[in-house]
Amino acid sequence: KEILEKYLFTLQWQGVIGNMHPPSQTEWEQLLTNCSGFLFYGMERFMSHVLPDWLVAMNIPKCRLVVLLDLVRSQQSYQRITNSDIYKSCLHIALERPTETAMLLSLTGVGSVIATQWYTSLQENAERLEILFENLLSFGKTVGQTVHILQK
Repeated sequence: KEILEKYLFTLQWQGVIGNMHPPSQTEWEQLLTNCSGFLFYGMERFMSHVLPDWLVAMNIPKCRLVVLLDLVRSQQSYQRITNSDIYKSCLHIALERPTETAMLLSLTGVGSVIATQWYTSLQENAERLEILFENLLSFGKTVGQTVHILQK
């Protein structure tokens, strides 16, 4: 919240923050189709929150950038994901991996995808978010320049 408040003055943000409520598939669709940039900062895999068949049917070319700061695990999130994975096929779970998620988003029309590739902590994702916002919004760097900075 602190990072969002720091950069809130630069752009018009809308979405679901914190523990307001889990977004419905309709809310996910509205947020993705009505944005030029989308940020997911949350627990486990982004695609564990969104139905893959719903996503692949979307057309979201207005969304130029998707940032996925996911793959954070707590005991509670691990239990939730384990319980939901029981009912999924191996193929379905494979579609939730970072590379496959980026490909699916690209196929729907998203211009660029920045995503974590392995499990991390909330603190490390907060640091990544700060670097992203600082470079993209304050310094006006390109997505490529910003990703290069994140890789260091």
